[in-house]
Amino acid sequence: MAIESSKGEEEGRSVLSVDDDDLIELGKKAVWSVSSCKAGNGVSSLRDDNLDTYWQSDGGQPHLVNVQFQKKVKLQLVALYLDYKLDESYTPSKVSVRAGDGFHNLKEIKSMELPKPNGWIYIPLSGNDPRETFVNAFMLQLAVLSNHLNGRDTHIRQIKVYGPRPNPIPRQPFQFTSREFISYSINVIPQLPIAGSMWV
Repeated sequence: MAIESSKGEEEGRSVLSVDDDDLIELGKKAVWSVSSCKAGNGVSSLRDDNLDTYWQSDGGQPHLVNVQFQKKVKLQLVALYLDYKLDESYTPSKVSVRAGDGFHNLKEIKSMELPKPNGWIYIPLSGNDPRETFVNAFMLQLAVLSNHLNGRDTHIRQIKVYGPRPNPIPRQPFQFTSREFISYSINVIPQLPIAGSMWV
């Protein structure tokens, strides 16, 4: 998985770059909701690909962003865009990522301190075991537990949710990495023997 954050030439803002061969953005397959919002700064601001807009909570902490999928999905990475220079006390200082089948059984996957974040923040969802590279869940929840300077409400400018890219060839025991190999791969179906013949 290759992830890098680079400065955009036009606006001097960070641009998210995730290696397309490894991960796929799954946020468009989900239903998004938030615990509260100020008028004009709702949940749609988290997904509009505009770093100048933001979701602003309106109420007591924790502030919640809920991401619900119709079927169980493999989740590997959460990316947040935060800007301490612009948002100051509205900037999250501690977040928790939870996953589960629904609101009734969410479990904390990661908790993270964010010292004056500026740009894309990457939260890998893998466990301590190297074989645990993703989380299977119907629901993901991001909880803002505290803000910088003891701020009450929060600003989050963008959220992206990534999972491993699925194998393009069903029932293939391994995954080819180049388009050339994929184009030459086929599922071989054995021929039935003709009466009186033998398998060779």
